[in-house]
Amino acid sequence: MSDPSSDPLPGPSPGPSPAAGARARLDALRTELARRGLDGFLVPRADAHLGEYVPACAQRLAWLTGFTGSAGMAVVLATRAAIFVDGRYTLQVREEVDGTLYEFRHLIDEPPERWLKSALEPGMRLGFDPQLHSERQAARLRAAVAGAGAALVAVEDNPVDAVWIDRPPPPNAPIIPHPLDYAGRDSADKRAEIARTIRAAGAEAAVLTLPDSIAWLLNVRGSDVPHTPVPLSFAIVQADAAGGEDARVDWFIDPARVAGEARAHLGAGITVHAPADFGPALEAAGRNGRAVLADPQTANAWVFARLRAGGAHIVAGPDPCLLPKARKNAVELAGARAAHLRDGRAMVRFLAWLDRKAPVRAAAGAPVTEMEAAQRLLALRREDPMFRDCSFETISGAGPNGAIVHYRVSERTNRALRPGELYLVDSGAQYPDGTTDVTRTVAIGAREHPPDDEMRRHFTCVLKGHIALATACFPPGTTGHQLDVLARIALWRAGLDFDHGTGHGVGSYLGVHEGPQRISKAYNPVALEPGMIVSNEPGYYRNGAYGIRIENLVAVTLRPAPDPDGRDMHAFETLTLVPIDRHLIEVALLNADEASWLDAYHARVRAAHRDHVDPDTRAWLDQATRPITP
Repeated sequence: MSDPSSDPLPGPSPGPSPAAGARARLDALRTELARRGLDGFLVPRADAHLGEYVPACAQRLAWLTGFTGSAGMAVVLATRAAIFVDGRYTLQVREEVDGTLYEFRHLIDEPPERWLKSALEPGMRLGFDPQLHSERQAARLRAAVAGAGAALVAVEDNPVDAVWIDRPPPPNAPIIPHPLDYAGRDSADKRAEIARTIRAAGAEAAVLTLPDSIAWLLNVRGSDVPHTPVPLSFAIVQADAAGGEDARVDWFIDPARVAGEARAHLGAGITVHAPADFGPALEAAGRNGRAVLADPQTANAWVFARLRAGGAHIVAGPDPCLLPKARKNAVELAGARAAHLRDGRAMVRFLAWLDRKAPVRAAAGAPVTEMEAAQRLLALRREDPMFRDCSFETISGAGPNGAIVHYRVSERTNRALRPGELYLVDSGAQYPDGTTDVTRTVAIGAREHPPDDEMRRHFTCVLKGHIALATACFPPGTTGHQLDVLARIALWRAGLDFDHGTGHGVGSYLGVHEGPQRISKAYNPVALEPGMIVSNEPGYYRNGAYGIRIENLVAVTLRPAPDPDGRDMHAFETLTLVPIDRHLIEVALLNADEASWLDAYHARVRAAHRDHVDPDTRAWLDQATRPITP
């Protein structure tokens, strides 16, 4: 899945429609703001953890406006309101939000800070919930508001919650232990490493606000948000434990959720506190000028305010769990290989079914649709007893819908898969031993309706970029933005490009989008290190016609120097094992090395699956993976 984004399971988007009382909700909020002496309020799509997924109780932007995308913000003033979304959602926001109530603005080209400078008047009081904005974002907003002669006012309780009568309760599912057989390292070992990192940063404690960091550190999982198996919680890691090698953790989560097996799994050194105790604990953590590490990029402004209230010396720095979590250990890498093997068999069965059914059904007047295809793929994955969830909502786009990078099929947009068109399916799954993410683009009914020259040329340019990245060999210290050009050079030579990142990090039964590593045009100082898993997903999108993306997950590996005088290098191991549609390849555009890579990859795919699928699928697989070279 191209970075960033993703939301709920296949099907219509949840949330209210513009006609379902949007004006009444907006009026109710304005009345509440006036009662509080506020002239406006910021409503981001966020919860207190600032993550990609938010629970139903924190879907304030969707409740207020009807917008269900994964990123955005509304600004509500007494007589004006605007909603800001990025380029992925410029069409969706106009379908879901009443344009007579909200002005539509681009989150990147015209950010809220710029709009506020012109919309606010001197003396106005603009409210914001400091738990829903990072420290850095709050600083930018404060400067913009001050530039208009207004004041940014932190609220203690969110006014949206005061008028959201039927607001869902917060998640309360039990905590799930993540066994050592999957984690590969026990929590005490991880905590000792994190304590050393905290001390090296010049701090005595660290605040953790990212649920995936806490889940990794404590070897626990949960089900509080869609598709990412984490419990929502906060933690403070104390780096001054006895002996200096362990770290005590104060974990802030409802104690009733941590009972029985889960409590025994935690072991010593972890104290569970009620969520209401987090604020006082932050103040206590920094008492007497104690140094506390906190990440201004990922921790919310409320956390920083409470640390300052306690007198802390704040050490601004990255979450100390990010890098060790990204460097998968040997057990996690073995789990990733096993998960991709099983997931690949579901994908192979799906692609074989699609190849058999789509042309026949279309000819009979009952074509396979985008929604049916997504549901079929989900059903095949669910046959694996280790399947736990999708890793994101399946992107199932036929024809022009495939050109919408983060397309979400709904009853209204559901399109038939027609022979002669391209179909893009981007999907993944969560298994206790690994997280998967794979995209394939296929030509529907290619034998009777061959793809045209342009489709094959564009697809082959994308494939050449995919192979160039998959076969890259690079010295230690190389970052993803240094490699990004490899995935684009063939497209650039054809005067083409794509507007999303080439690769995002992927967790181990955690988030399908995991930092800090990525492969993108955008500068990123984090080097790609052995054990990191990233996606390799160049693409091309012809608006109104089709989309093309080829995505495999790859693991960074160590490549020993073949020459005694040489240096060790890093390379990629491809984890995903799913055929690439041969009908879309213009073989003449591949050089000998590229053709050899494709044939070797397909031989791996065939060997991995052919003895584990039904005869019809096996016959399809043999054809789909036959060599392209004589």
